Amino acid sequence: MPSAQPTTRSDELMRTARTVIPGGVNSPVRAFRSVGGTPRFMASGTGPWLTDVDGNRYVDLICSWGPMILGHAHPDVEQAVREAAAKGFSFGTPSENEVLLAAEIVDRVAPLEQVRLVSSGTEATMSALRLARGATGRSKVVKFAGCYHGHVDALLAAAGSGLATFALPDSAGVPVSSAHETIVLPYNDVSTVEAAFAEHGDEIACVITEAAAGNMGVVPPEPGFTAALRRITREHGALLISDEVMTGFRCSAAGWYGLEGEPEGGAPDLFTFGKVMGGGFPAAAFGGSAELMSRLAPDGPVYQAGTLSGNPVATAAGLATLRGCNPAVYDRLMEVSDALIAGAAEALSAAGVPHVIGRAGSMFNVFFRDEPVRDYDDARDQDTAAFGRFFHSMLQQGVHLPPSAFESWFVSASHDDEAVDAVLAALPTAAAAAAAA
Repeated sequence: MPSAQPTTRSDELMRTARTVIPGGVNSPVRAFRSVGGTPRFMASGTGPWLTDVDGNRYVDLICSWGPMILGHAHPDVEQAVREAAAKGFSFGTPSENEVLLAAEIVDRVAPLEQVRLVSSGTEATMSALRLARGATGRSKVVKFAGCYHGHVDALLAAAGSGLATFALPDSAGVPVSSAHETIVLPYNDVSTVEAAFAEHGDEIACVITEAAAGNMGVVPPEPGFTAALRRITREHGALLISDEVMTGFRCSAAGWYGLEGEPEGGAPDLFTFGKVMGGGFPAAAFGGSAELMSRLAPDGPVYQAGTLSGNPVATAAGLATLRGCNPAVYDRLMEVSDALIAGAAEALSAAGVPHVIGRAGSMFNVFFRDEPVRDYDDARDQDTAAFGRFFHSMLQQGVHLPPSAFESWFVSASHDDEAVDAVLAALPTAAAAAAAA
């Protein structure tokens, strides 16, 4: 569906981008391949609003895929960044902000005793896997279909032909040998985890799972699933890694862990973080007990390093963002999410569009199907064409959703009544568009 808004400058930039950047984008989902049309090149953001290079204004429901929990260009974060940048951009030495940010994270998530700062969520999960392998002396990893943990070779894997068989590469360039170190299982299915450990338990270093899945749409773990993972890994001497790159500090002050609580049998061994903790800058982290983290260099034999890890400007942004995430912020996130979920459900029901809502705290999305979603197969069994029509109708009306049926919608504490009302006003027309096959 073509846009009714002018996109001349975005069109020009995309043509140029395709000549110098693969696919014209630096992250594939930005290319609009799953919905069609031309991506909007953004020029600025303020609070809940984005303005593109053609002057079109949008309510932002991407929020940079999660980090902008306080809204764009929040004054406190902007001031912290300006003050840090005025003192220098990068030193290659320790600096105070990285210590303060690490302490803030440890203070928020009770099981954590130490964290190591890195520059991306992919780097955090990659490093956590290496640490788990180094700590256990084992090489195999269990992950779940539909859970995304960054573009790490071993985790870009698709399920093999059997429930407990080794995986196959899910991307060109991933060696079969790397994928074969990974066992891919259905999400929310304890029996397949038990079967995998019964066959390969003494080879498995860890299980990694999104704390609440947000990359197949939003699919929280079913009651008891996390506890079962904790029990099974403990029984077999493997580690449990909870990937909170997306949920961390967004679902609550302590992420999904803060909502779900400590599972029976104890907390995960390692956590990974990103997004919110960087405040829109490249910053991420992984952490666990002091004993486990002591295995990292320079104290231990597991090597991990990064020239820009703990960058003083990025850590200033992250620290200001986390300090700004007070109870009122989390209350507002839930209020906005409640309103938008109710509005979407009402509009889609009135238009006769099959749908279910996936939700984890203030993260949510619409699945265009009429049955509950508990795993990746369920998430894929939806009407993605209907989503595409819905997406473009919202875009034409000035609401920018994630350009994929398999991504979470994000809101910020800056989404005021004007922004919420603009979204609610757009939903009936978008629902009608979704219904028009």
